[in-house]
Amino acid sequence: MKYWDFDTIYRQAPASEPERQYYFIEKTREILQDKFNDDVISGEARKRYGKEKLDELLAKKQIGTFMIRTFGCQMNARDSEKLCGILQQAGLAASEEETADFVLYNTCTVRDNANQKVYGHLGYLQTLKKKNPWMTIALCGCMMQEPAVVQRIQKSYRFVDLIFGTHNIFKLAELLFRCLAEKNTIVDIWESTDQVVEDLPAERKYPFKSGVNIMYGCNNFCSYCIVPYVRGRERSRKPEEILSEIRRLASDGVKEVMLLGQNVNSYGKNLSEPVTFAELLRQVNEVEGIERIRFMTSHPKDLSEDLILAMKNLPKICRHLHLPLQSGSSRILKIMNRQYTKEQYLELVAQIRQAVPDISLTTDIIVGFPGETEADFEETLDVVRKVRYDSAFTFIYSKRTGTPASVMDNQVPEALVKERFERLLKEVQQISSQVCGRDTGTVQEVLVECENDHQDGYVSGRLSNNLLVHFPGSASLIGSLVPVELTESKGFYYMGRMADKS
Repeated sequence: MKYWDFDTIYRQAPASEPERQYYFIEKTREILQDKFNDDVISGEARKRYGKEKLDELLAKKQIGTFMIRTFGCQMNARDSEKLCGILQQAGLAASEEETADFVLYNTCTVRDNANQKVYGHLGYLQTLKKKNPWMTIALCGCMMQEPAVVQRIQKSYRFVDLIFGTHNIFKLAELLFRCLAEKNTIVDIWESTDQVVEDLPAERKYPFKSGVNIMYGCNNFCSYCIVPYVRGRERSRKPEEILSEIRRLASDGVKEVMLLGQNVNSYGKNLSEPVTFAELLRQVNEVEGIERIRFMTSHPKDLSEDLILAMKNLPKICRHLHLPLQSGSSRILKIMNRQYTKEQYLELVAQIRQAVPDISLTTDIIVGFPGETEADFEETLDVVRKVRYDSAFTFIYSKRTGTPASVMDNQVPEALVKERFERLLKEVQQISSQVCGRDTGTVQEVLVECENDHQDGYVSGRLSNNLLVHFPGSASLIGSLVPVELTESKGFYYMGRMADKS
């Protein structure tokens, strides 16, 4: 390898973002190219990739491989698209985990089982790294914001080369360069930030739809939730920056955007010139080329009448709303610090359904929150029966260290929680199978997403209400909005056939 004057490289790096990261993308590409050239000359590259893969890399002028594994929510998925874009611009090609030069896990810590999955996968990575000592392993995301987790990784998983959190995701290129240059484990965790750094490369999973971050962090501090501690306080992007990104996406062929935030309903409150979420939706609705608008997630306490009117009147907003309940018991909701009652939630649902009768409602529900009684649980079942959700994500309460709920008395016995969870799941599934068939026989617009995995000659897509539809069609339809007659309900999806556009 050539001589690298790292002091000069760091000294000459721009101070402003995102210019600094584009500088380090290029420097990372240079150092990777240097190493790749040496490996080609020595024959190491051929041993590592095999002749066929090496020839492919050389033909495409790529200089190594990477793999990203994503855990958690839509915001993590969107973060991973950015991480992927950065690595591709640095010259790396997507690969399988077993053969990647650089492996990155983007982690989630909302529930303990998400943490345990990461630890399980790390055991496998340790085995891989023993076989492939050149492999660089990195961890980022919410789980890394917990000091105890980082301490455990540094003690028990010393083969991990790079650790960073949620607030400095955008710094991947700079951190990877440091890792390659300094040949030491790099740990860069920020406790908080007021920065919002966008306009970096991103590699979208779908060319025709994309997530768009409109805000970061959360100010709600629900007593069971770790998110405000790992994602930080709410920070909204300026509307002009959001609209500029969406216009670029539209010019690139994107038809559907999903506006992302931990609580999109509180968007804009911390801007120097406050803008409501409803007003942002009106502006996005005017963007030419965008045909569908989704958003996630809505907190009931901040869902305004103005937002309900926007959902009613704006034609591009999809007929789907995810409105987390968490519990149907007003007593438990108060302890959860959800800031609404059962009665207020049901009234809100009534207002939404009056304005948008065909809306699909989905939710999150926690079973076994500390102190939950049988009467509290019955209140939850009562809400489920009254609202009749299209689907519900049901979770067993997971104790998260550092949250108020983790030290509460009256933790519910595990056997009782599991029994209640099964009862709730049965109720939700029975109602969902009935509700989701209500459009059978109608013609609905479907955004075609992919060829069907299970049936040749079929494609799959989503309705405005987010339900899947499978129907005969070719790959040429992917990315198109087409009319489909829903011929048969299968409970949680439809079978259909193409209808005339007339």
